[in-house]
Amino acid sequence: MRTVGEDDGESHRENRVFGTTTRELETLAAWMEHHRVRQVAMESTGVYWRPVWNVLEGRFEVKLANAQHIRNLPGKKTDRKDGEWIAKLLQHDLVPASFVPPTELRELRDLSRTRVRLVQERVAVANRIQRILEDANIKLASVVTDVLGYSGRRMLEAIIGGQTDPEQLADLARTTLRRKIPQLRLALDGRLNDHHRFWLRHMMDHLEFLEGKIFVLEQEMERRCRPYQEAIALWITIPGIRRLLATTLVAEIGVNMDQFPDAAHLASWAGLCPGNNESGGKRKSGKTRKGNAWLRRALCEAAWAASHTKKTYLAAQFRRLAARRGVKRATLAVAHSILVIAWQMLKNRRPYQDLGGDYFDRLRSDGLKHYYVKRLQQLGLSVTDLTGDFCTSRIERLKNRKEPGKWQNSGIRQSRSSGNCGRLRC
Repeated sequence: MRTVGEDDGESHRENRVFGTTTRELETLAAWMEHHRVRQVAMESTGVYWRPVWNVLEGRFEVKLANAQHIRNLPGKKTDRKDGEWIAKLLQHDLVPASFVPPTELRELRDLSRTRVRLVQERVAVANRIQRILEDANIKLASVVTDVLGYSGRRMLEAIIGGQTDPEQLADLARTTLRRKIPQLRLALDGRLNDHHRFWLRHMMDHLEFLEGKIFVLEQEMERRCRPYQEAIALWITIPGIRRLLATTLVAEIGVNMDQFPDAAHLASWAGLCPGNNESGGKRKSGKTRKGNAWLRRALCEAAWAASHTKKTYLAAQFRRLAARRGVKRATLAVAHSILVIAWQMLKNRRPYQDLGGDYFDRLRSDGLKHYYVKRLQQLGLSVTDLTGDFCTSRIERLKNRKEPGKWQNSGIRQSRSSGNCGRLRC
């Protein structure tokens, strides 16, 4: 602890060791209140800072700092010296505070992250079930899209119950899957034994247990998100974000955007922007920094979903970047865009307005016209009139056609002259 003397104005320090039990932490708080301490700083190490934060929150101005941002010089690493160094930095206002959400959001964050772990475990169990079926030479996944769907579960339960006749197992299919009964009879003709049935029963019970826990967590998350319905209603209008993902955003970044100066700071905190690594005038690897892995995972999931939407700006951005930089970089770039959009929407309380799937084409429309006219000329056609909007729109609709012989059916008349050259007339 560092204090400033009232008489001499000099800085004084006092060292004292406290335990981490609740009683010891209450003693720590009382000791600091006796010395009229106003600010407290600590470094975030795992989850060990949370009990101290819970006791001191509301009684002092508490700052939580990233341990990498307040490191001491090498060779001076002891617990006592670390405490003195942090107190010295705090006295000079050199401790960068980390974002710590309110208690309600921290509890919602715990539920959201636990749900993610359970979903990952459910996927692992589903893979184990598929492994058992392959071990028994049952090729159900080759015919059924979802082995754990309604029809698939009926067949698995029958297999566990001792049914081995492929015809009776295939007859358990429902709806459109019944059209594949001949293929199902071949796929369900395997070699199962008691070991496989015991293993399948255990995995199916575990799968149902996980699904029940996930359902309970989602219901609890929905109940705790009632105060944040305005933010969720805004965010679910972004392509790729559904209600559960919007709940995750609320849990990770909150609904008060004043804690981030601008969208760039939020993207940097989330680890969704390139890092800076320049020395001697040379730029080295600019890989992304370590940020909030849970937020980045959710936004990449939203970016992948947005890339499959039709006639949206985010899908156009993904296709444009994926062609040049690859799918992974394009996914991260779209995730960055979604985060920036989410910040702007909540900061300004404005709904989402899509720029359209042709946004990048409209930015360089003249260049595209020149490019496709040049391509037409390379294919042996001579374009003589591009002044009318009608003709221009026709040319743009033909830009993805590869066979010149099919153009005569599109409404643009092609007249042949000498050689392989032609002329388009509107």
